[in-house]
Amino acid sequence: MELDPPASLTRREFFARDTVEVARDLVGTWLLRATPDGLTGGPIVETEAYRGPSDLASHARAGRTRRTAPMFGPVGHAYVYLVYGMHNCLNVVAYSAPEAEAGAVLIRALEPLVGRDVMRARRGSAAGRDAQLASGPARLCQALEVTRALDGHDLVTGEGLWLARSEAPVGAICSGRRVGVAYAGEWAERPWRFWLAGNPSVSRVTA
Repeated sequence: MELDPPASLTRREFFARDTVEVARDLVGTWLLRATPDGLTGGPIVETEAYRGPSDLASHARAGRTRRTAPMFGPVGHAYVYLVYGMHNCLNVVAYSAPEAEAGAVLIRALEPLVGRDVMRARRGSAAGRDAQLASGPARLCQALEVTRALDGHDLVTGEGLWLARSEAPVGAICSGRRVGVAYAGEWAERPWRFWLAGNPSVSRVTA
């Protein structure tokens, strides 16, 4: 059964806080995408926090570049980048200035509750079970048609791609190490990945 998404847009000040706090609080927030194909999205069920240049697991460790400029820009905007030259990953810029100069939250997974048929068509033969349509950063971007064209997009306007808050209870939120950042040494051990306990759309459940 598909649900009606919440209508309450997430306000910009929500993102003007410590990146780790925002990452945790984004679990349960709805991510929605409107295209000519229809509306798609659902509640976010897994995130990872990446702070500024001192965080050796963060893209910001190299400073402000053409690629990372959104991480140093206004909060509440999208930072979309390619991995392996083929997969898009969606981040939300979030940090508290002037205490920090950059930060972003990687959206790792959402529960597909709106527009599942559209998402399935976009995922094609790799779609799998409904719960897995947007389980993982690359799957999420494919299912929602998030591309590099949305890099820098304002996520609080309610147009194209946006975030909306729900008043429904979220449930238990777990935390653990971030994924795929072993190169970052002790920074890889920071428990800055958050996920909704027991949700089948979470991409990984190990701490």
